[in-house]
Amino acid sequence: MTSDQTAVIFLLFVVAAPVLWAAIGFLQSPFPPLKTCLYFANLLLTRLLWSAGSNRRLPVDAGQGAVIISNHRSSVDPFFLQWTTRRLIHWMVAREYCEHLAFGWFLRACEVIPVNRGGIDTESTKRAIRRARRGELVGMFPEGRINCTDDLLTSLRPGAIMVAMRAGVPIIPCYLQGAPYRGTAASPFFMRAKVRVFYGDPIDLSEFRDRLNDRVLAGELMVRCARVLASLAGDADFQPRLAGRHWKPVGDQVTGRM
Repeated sequence: MTSDQTAVIFLLFVVAAPVLWAAIGFLQSPFPPLKTCLYFANLLLTRLLWSAGSNRRLPVDAGQGAVIISNHRSSVDPFFLQWTTRRLIHWMVAREYCEHLAFGWFLRACEVIPVNRGGIDTESTKRAIRRARRGELVGMFPEGRINCTDDLLTSLRPGAIMVAMRAGVPIIPCYLQGAPYRGTAASPFFMRAKVRVFYGDPIDLSEFRDRLNDRVLAGELMVRCARVLASLAGDADFQPRLAGRHWKPVGDQVTGRM
């Protein structure tokens, strides 16, 4: 075999290998075709553009429901958690984004749960509970808004605790470090980053199943879970705070009366 023939074979291998890898991945994907394409696009973005890494895979057994909570620093935060699992995470997303002309189709394809941010949305909460109860994954940002402050976390709402308790599933705390963001939803796609995903152990809430309507308890458990999240961030001394009943989003921050 001549050197030219060797070079051609090597070039064909370099071209064919990623195509073969993608074809095998597509055939083995647990998702339908459109979601599979979106999954691979997400994989390329998180690994190549944002150099994502994780301390572990999403710590949930196959077929087990869970509510995932995370800090919220970027419009693409869900991308990084989805990268750590081949199961679809159903994120609770502000309704106005789901109806947006530019990316509403994408959110609908990802089967997000539209929610009203400014108040109690009973129907969205029920949908989240049903999904978690039947063994699906629900993702929630307790801050309710992208955190553009210097604080580790802004004020928190206990909705994730209420969903997990009623569905009878654990809470999975996650801390995202280095997520790119520059003020607009599209800005991360024009930024390089080095993102790290840190998962804590599942938090079992089953001992509280006889106190499903205790909102005070839900707030206490939210603070407890937020402390675990802060520990994942390396700030065990951080003191989480709850949003008041009259919480509402303002700009990129949140306010509430305690």
